[in-house]
Amino acid sequence: MTTPVLNTDFPGLKLAARGKVRDIYDLGETLLIVTTDRISAFDVIMNEGIPNKGYVLTQISAYWFRQMEGIIKNHIISTDVADFPKECQPYAETLKGRSMWVKKAKPLAAECIVRGYISGSGWKDYQKTGSICGIKLPEGLKESDRLPQPIFTPSTKAELGTHDENISFEEMCNICGKEISEKVRDVTLKIYEKARDLADEKGIIIADTKFEYGIYEGELIIIDECMTPDSSRFWPKESYKPGGPQPSFDKQFLRDYLETLDWGKTAPAPPLPAEIVQKTGEKYMEALVKLTGMKAP
Repeated sequence: MTTPVLNTDFPGLKLAARGKVRDIYDLGETLLIVTTDRISAFDVIMNEGIPNKGYVLTQISAYWFRQMEGIIKNHIISTDVADFPKECQPYAETLKGRSMWVKKAKPLAAECIVRGYISGSGWKDYQKTGSICGIKLPEGLKESDRLPQPIFTPSTKAELGTHDENISFEEMCNICGKEISEKVRDVTLKIYEKARDLADEKGIIIADTKFEYGIYEGELIIIDECMTPDSSRFWPKESYKPGGPQPSFDKQFLRDYLETLDWGKTAPAPPLPAEIVQKTGEKYMEALVKLTGMKAP
């Protein structure tokens, strides 16, 4: 098992932001995004990293970005470190497989969630209101049921350490503008439907996922990550059975473990047993192999 990369520090490169998982360096006209092995749950970063997680997330994102180029452009310039600017080359060994050289877009101030199945906070909302984020749904749905059609449910983009808040589409229009919000909604549903069908052929159900978009040279593009186990719920198709929670290839496994603890879901994070770290890593890697056919680095 490789040693997790928890933080990066590259003298000579300007660190612009350190998120829950990604370290972002400002290269002037472009950005370098480095995906570490950090993992968060309930918006709290765990103390332990998941070996190879950054590699898995980067490779899955690159795979999906390529698949969706006919629907929308993305922010990638290159994922090959040999193409990166010369100031990045001293750090090539760390960057290999877990980094992207990308266009510097202006992010939209909302996260774009699409749900094809009823789970998580959507299931809780439905139990209370019969709706998800104000969208009325049929009566009698069970947990993990497939929805009659996918729904678009945006959220605010929270600062590090705080929680995203679900908002209505009308509220998104107030934040981002009606025209761009409608375009984002339509593109998000198209991407999800294509990905859902591709993943289904490989034995994976994408229950829901989250996207981020930005404006680059006046054009809407997709940025950040794309349908990874961090931003999506991936379920094995072979064991899918509505009526309760599903086993998953994503960090829901970690969340389920944390739910068994007497922990208030605020920092500091509880220590993770080695077997939880290992099992979480195996689930991420399984998602990569099933989706892309790639193997561990």
